[in-house]
Amino acid sequence: MMKSPHPYEQYTEQFAELQAPLACLNLDLLEQNAQEVLRRAGAKPVRIATKSIRSLEVLRYVLTLSPRFEGIMCYSPWEAAALAQAGFADVLLGYPTMDAAALAEIARFSSRAHRTNDITLMADGLEQLQLAEAIGREKGACFAVCLDIDMSSSLYGIHFGVRRSPLRTVEETLRLAEYVRRSPSLTLRGVMGYEAQMAGVADSVPGAAMMNAFVRHLKRRSGKDIQARRSRIVQALSAEGHELAFVNGGGTGSLGFTAADASVTEVTAGSAFFNPALFDHYAGLKLYPAASFALPVVRVPKQGIYTCFGGGYVASGSAGKDKYPRPIWPEGGVLLPNEGAGEVQTPVKYPAGGSAVSLQSGDWIWFRHAKAGELCERFRELHVVQGGVRLGTWATYRGEGWCFG
Repeated sequence: MMKSPHPYEQYTEQFAELQAPLACLNLDLLEQNAQEVLRRAGAKPVRIATKSIRSLEVLRYVLTLSPRFEGIMCYSPWEAAALAQAGFADVLLGYPTMDAAALAEIARFSSRAHRTNDITLMADGLEQLQLAEAIGREKGACFAVCLDIDMSSSLYGIHFGVRRSPLRTVEETLRLAEYVRRSPSLTLRGVMGYEAQMAGVADSVPGAAMMNAFVRHLKRRSGKDIQARRSRIVQALSAEGHELAFVNGGGTGSLGFTAADASVTEVTAGSAFFNPALFDHYAGLKLYPAASFALPVVRVPKQGIYTCFGGGYVASGSAGKDKYPRPIWPEGGVLLPNEGAGEVQTPVKYPAGGSAVSLQSGDWIWFRHAKAGELCERFRELHVVQGGVRLGTWATYRGEGWCFG
């Protein structure tokens, strides 16, 4: 096991014969993160979120680390079909789809004669179910379905959460569940209640004590609402005779909270395994930066400023500096406020004129990406390190030739 959680100087020596930009995955740190996920999940199984990983080899590796890592959650219907074709079982599509061609492809894994439940569709509206039903009838398939329940809260006039599902009440959920039950081409397999405001909002940001306190207060208030609403819906479904194979919830930032909910049977995690920079500021979450990338210095426009090639790997979500990649080695570097992370060049400034850091063209600066999923969209492969030894490369989705939008 690595003694230091920041072995970037060792990386530079190990990768000396390679060309940057390149991305690196430290399996020792990933395994420590996996243990933290299992600890926070209590005794519950953990479904792996592919949108944060986007590498077949990494997904396979994580699934071998514990029997409690069960199943995966993907983000695209075409991805679901490709993962099933690649041999992954128990694939939950995390978002609804209206892609008829993709549903026809998924139908190959959902035939009535050979039901494997390899792929479960997500739905939160009648039109999604009607399309799946029509494709199922045409292809002789029976689609497994998971209903997506909105877990956002309204507090002090604030919509605390994200704009996801329109399903909020017991009555709305039961109506869709009954539609599924009456269809010979659909079967209800599970429900999901993802509390994005708990899983994806940092509450321990340096220099933001008042905001941190307010966010934690909102989380406490919202948490009570989430547990009560999710439990009511699960109990109502059971009372109406719907047998659920799973009740899914949670994300990296809310594993402990979600696992404590008795109505939940499994939790989901993805970002935790790479631990991107956005997850540094969650109270009580102890993770290590397993994934990182290196850019080469190609210009030195001024003492203490080193301009790297590439680097515009800005994370999705609301625009802000927290979505930028973060320079991490040599330590002390910051992005220029007027340039940020550039499409083809990224200047990095070191304090005090850079006297403590002396780089030249060809040297590397290491970065962490802000949000997990973006890294593998930018690189064809991950250079894998374990026990201080470079093992080789694992292809990303991009390296596989996969692009799911």
